[in-house]
Amino acid sequence: MMQALKGARHLHSSTVKQAVSELCVPVPWGEIRGKVWGPDHGRPVLCVHGWADNCGTFNNLIPLLPKECRYVAVDLAGHGLSSHRPPGVFYTFPSYVMDVRRVVDALQWNKFSIIGHSMGGNIAGLFSALYPEMVDAVVLLDSYGFLPTDLKEIPKVVRQGFEELLLYEKKPEEKKTRVYTYENAVERLSAANPTLSEQSVHILLERGLVQVEGGVVFSRDFRINLKNIVRISLEQSLELQSRIKASVLVVLAEDGFEKMFSEPDQKRFTSALLQGYRDRNHEVLTVPGDHHIHLNKPDVVAQPVSDFLLTKVLSESTSQTDEQASKL
Repeated sequence: MMQALKGARHLHSSTVKQAVSELCVPVPWGEIRGKVWGPDHGRPVLCVHGWADNCGTFNNLIPLLPKECRYVAVDLAGHGLSSHRPPGVFYTFPSYVMDVRRVVDALQWNKFSIIGHSMGGNIAGLFSALYPEMVDAVVLLDSYGFLPTDLKEIPKVVRQGFEELLLYEKKPEEKKTRVYTYENAVERLSAANPTLSEQSVHILLERGLVQVEGGVVFSRDFRINLKNIVRISLEQSLELQSRIKASVLVVLAEDGFEKMFSEPDQKRFTSALLQGYRDRNHEVLTVPGDHHIHLNKPDVVAQPVSDFLLTKVLSESTSQTDEQASKL
C-alpha cells in the first residue's frame, strides 16, 4: 500500500463524524501535509484552501458532501503543517500548482475533481487549464479561478515583491516570529479575519499554531504575506480559462471576495471571467454569506456542491460503468 502511494503516508486516523486520516507527501524541501476523508477507492477530490488558511477550512464542509468520494485536503507549502519553502524563495501561483502536481502524482490520481476556496480556487483554475485531461470537475468557492492584474501595474508589483523579500531577509531571526498566548493568537486571527466565526477561528488554529517555549507561534511562513511577483493579465487569464475542459461550478458569496478585497479595476476583470464561464455553459451562482461561508455555515454551499458532484462526476462515472458492463 505504501509503495502504491509513491511516498505519500497516512500517519494516523481518528473518527469524527467520519474517518479522517493525516496525509504526508515528501517534497524536495520537506513535506506537504493534509487530511483525507472517505473510502479508499472513492472518486478522488482534491481540496485547496485559501491564502493564510489551511486544510482545516474544509473540516465542516466535507462531511456534508457525497460519501462516495475520496477527499484529500492539503496544507499548501508555507501553510498549516506543511514545510516552508527554502530561504530566498517566493510563494507564487505556479509553484503552488507544481505542488498540487506533486501531490496527485504521489496519490497516483490520473483524473480527479478540485474544490478550491479563494486563492485555492485560483490554483485550481490554473491547474485545470494546464492539465485539462486530469480534471473532470472544478468547484470555485468565492473565487474566480484566476486573479488578473492590469498590465501597467505588473512592473510596479514585481518590484515591490522583490523589495519586500530583501527587507524581510535583513531582519534578525528573532524578529521574524512572534510568540503569543493561545488567547492572543485567537484575537489576532479574529482581527485579521473578522468574518470568521469563533468556532472557525479555533478550527484554523488547530493546524495554524505550533507550540514553543513560552506560548505558540503561527505555523505559516511570513513570506506568504509578501507581494506575489508572478502576475497575469486579463487576456492571459481568459486564454487559460478557455483551456479548461472540466465542468465548473462557481459559488460566490454575497458579502465575499469581491466586496471585501477587490480593487476598483477588479470588477471589470471578475465580470469578464464570470461571463467566460457562462459562455461555456458552466454554473455560476451566488449564496448569502461571507468569504468563509463554506467554513462558517457549510450547509449553505453543501447542497449546490453536492448536486454538482453527483451530476458531473458520480452519475457520469456510474453511466460509464454501466456502458462498459453492457459491452461485456
